[in-house]
Amino acid sequence: MNYLSLSDYLKDKYGTKVYKLSLTSGCTCPNRDGSISTGGCIFCSEGGSGDFAASFMPLDMQIASARKLVDAKIPEKIPMSDRKYIAYFQSFTNTYGDQKRLMALFKEVLSYPEIVGLSIGTRPDCLSGEMISFLEKLNKDKEVWVELGLQTIHEETASLINRGYKLPVFDDAYKRLTDAGLKVVVHVILGLPGETNDDILETVQYLSRLQPTLFGIKLQLLHVLKGTKLAEMFQEKPFHIYELDEYCQLVGECLKLLPKETVIHRLTGDGPKKLLIAPLWSGNKKLVMNTMRKYISEL
Repeated sequence: MNYLSLSDYLKDKYGTKVYKLSLTSGCTCPNRDGSISTGGCIFCSEGGSGDFAASFMPLDMQIASARKLVDAKIPEKIPMSDRKYIAYFQSFTNTYGDQKRLMALFKEVLSYPEIVGLSIGTRPDCLSGEMISFLEKLNKDKEVWVELGLQTIHEETASLINRGYKLPVFDDAYKRLTDAGLKVVVHVILGLPGETNDDILETVQYLSRLQPTLFGIKLQLLHVLKGTKLAEMFQEKPFHIYELDEYCQLVGECLKLLPKETVIHRLTGDGPKKLLIAPLWSGNKKLVMNTMRKYISEL
């Protein structure tokens, strides 16, 4: 089975492999600071789903630090001057807070010639008209993606995970972003407590019918991490955790539902090994990716 991977999309567009720099905007989240809740989503660690991002520091230092980590994995035959990057603001809610400060940050990061695009992780209830208009302008010069953590379309599950907004809020944000010509990447978690495979496929089917067609999706394996409410729930009353073969089969079913032009940004995701409680097999990234690619290629 063929699908459009993020790597292939970027290589086709920019003529070379493009690497992601995980950066930090210094934002918090309305689901943590009391605006909506103080507990955050039940699966979210203290790093705000950005455990691999750079620490908050001046932007030039963050970029240098992130590039050092990424460049160490790039073949030396690729000159430094030819390397291209996407700036990814991942931790917490990156459009929540001082709008002028954030706009200045996003504008500054795109001033680096080696950075060809910007990806901003946020919530659909934290997108002001002013911010969308600003991102629309940035998008005229360099590519801008907005990543929304939907996770599920099912309200019962959304309440359980303490998402803090209802599905129509997502629908409204999707329309406003796409009307502005911005590319949207939606996060979906596979394996949330109480959800069946059919529930998960209903979420993916819903996204497959969006108009305009969804630009990108991240399929995220549920990780139970130390220090989260989810970990407490799992220890008190264990719920089903996918085995690798089960997860591969489910991902295959998800891919069958999505439009061919939707870019698959992620098939599983990583959980920090020092925090990972379950599934332990997910800590072996090489095994996971090799198994998944083999399974999908044979569909």
